[in-house]
Amino acid sequence: MPAHDRSLPQASLSVFDAVTIMVGLVVGIGIFRTPSLVAANVDSELAFVAVWVAGGLVTLIGALCYAELSAAHPHAGGEYHFLSRAYGKPLALLFGWARASVIQTGAIAGVAFVLGDYAARILPLGAYGPALYAALAIILFTGINVVGTLQSKTLQVAVTLVEIAAIAAIIGFGLLASPGPALEAAAPAPQSAALGMAMIFVLLTYGGWNEAAYLTGELKDARRNIARVLVLGTAILTTLYVLANVALLSVLGLDGLRASQAVAADMMALAAGPSGTFIVSLAILVAAVSTLNATIFTGGRVYFAMARDLTLLPRVGEWDERGRNPANGLIAQGAVALALVVMGAATRDGFQAMVDYTAPVFWGFLLLTGLAVFVLRLREPDRVLPYKVPLYPLTPILFCLTCAYMLHASLAYTGAAALIGVGVLAVGAVLLLFRRNGETARPKRSPAPAPATLRD
Repeated sequence: MPAHDRSLPQASLSVFDAVTIMVGLVVGIGIFRTPSLVAANVDSELAFVAVWVAGGLVTLIGALCYAELSAAHPHAGGEYHFLSRAYGKPLALLFGWARASVIQTGAIAGVAFVLGDYAARILPLGAYGPALYAALAIILFTGINVVGTLQSKTLQVAVTLVEIAAIAAIIGFGLLASPGPALEAAAPAPQSAALGMAMIFVLLTYGGWNEAAYLTGELKDARRNIARVLVLGTAILTTLYVLANVALLSVLGLDGLRASQAVAADMMALAAGPSGTFIVSLAILVAAVSTLNATIFTGGRVYFAMARDLTLLPRVGEWDERGRNPANGLIAQGAVALALVVMGAATRDGFQAMVDYTAPVFWGFLLLTGLAVFVLRLREPDRVLPYKVPLYPLTPILFCLTCAYMLHASLAYTGAAALIGVGVLAVGAVLLLFRRNGETARPKRSPAPAPATLRD
C-alpha cells in the first residue's frame, strides 16, 4: 500500500458527517423567506404543496447525476474537477473564478448579513451593526475551519441537529395548531403562468445540494458512499421542506402566506403565542450559522483545486497537513467575502444584487455539469462506474432541461443584472494567462502518490 500524501485531502468524513454538512448547507434562511413568494405565484393550495414536492424531485434527479460524477471522479475540487475532465482546464478555471469571486463568496456574505440582521436586533451596534456582525461571523467561522476539519465538522453536526430540531418544532406547532384568522391577501391570486416563477423560488430554497460534490475528496470510501450521501440528504431535505410548508399552509392559509413578510414568525405567533417568535428567531440564527459554516467549509476547496492549475498564488493550492484542509484557500475566500461585506454595507442591497447577477452564471455552469455526464461517458467508455445514474439517459436529460429552463428564467427575470454577472465572468479570462502547462503541480515536500480516494 502506498503511503498517503498528507499534503492532499484525506478521507476523514463519514456518511453521517457528509449528510449533515449537505443538509446544513441547504436548510438555511430560504425556508423562512421564500414560502410567501411561492404562494404569490400559485393559484391553489394544491399547487403550493405540489411545487415543493416537484422541487424535491428535481433536486433528487440532480443528485443522482452528481452521484455518478462524484463516484467516478472523487476529488476535493468537486464541480471544478468534473468540468476540467469533461471540457478542459480553461472552462474549469472560468468556473473556479465565477465561484470564487461571486457565487460562493457572495453566498457567504449574504448569509452573514442575514445573521448580522438578526444579531443586531438582539444587541444593536449602530447603523453598521449588521455589517459588523457579518464580518465578525465570517472571521470567526473561517478561523474555525482553518483550525481544522475536525473542529468545523463538529460545529456543523451540532448546529445542524439544533436547526433540524427547531424546524421540527415549527412543523409540530403548525400541524397541531388550529388555523389562524385569515390575513388580507397582498395581491389577487395569480395566473397559472406564474408557476415557473414559483419554481425559481423553490429551487433557490433547495439550492446548495450540489456542494456535496466537494466532500468526495475527504469522504471515506467516496466511490461507494457519495450516492448514499446525496440520496439520503435529498430525502431529508424534501421531507423537511414539504412538511414545513404544509404546516405554514395549515395555519396561515394561502392568502395568509401571500400577505405575510415573515411566514414562520406569523405562523408561530398564532400557534404558540409570544414564545413562538423566540423559537423562530433562534431557528433563523441557527440556520444562518449552519449555512455559513458549511458554505465556508466547501467553498475553500475550489480555491485549492483552482490554484493548483495556476502559476498565480501557488500557496493557495497547498493542503494543510495539520488542519487537514485547504487553509490558505479558506483564508483567501474569507478575504473576498469580507470585501463583499464592505460593498454590501455601502449599498445595503448588495445581497439581492448578488442573487440576481449570479443566478444565470450558476445555472449555466450547472447545465454544463449535467451535460458532463454524457461527455465523460462518451470520452471514457472503458471507465468502470462505481455508481450509474438510474434510467440513463432520461434522468440526466431531465436535469439538463431543468437547468436550461432555469437559465432562461433567470436571464428573463434579472435583466441588466445578468450582464453584470457575465461581465464578472469575462474578467476571469485573465486567469487563463496564468494557466499551468502539463500536470497539476504538487508541493515539493509531497513525493508520495495521491491516496486512492483521489485517483482517477
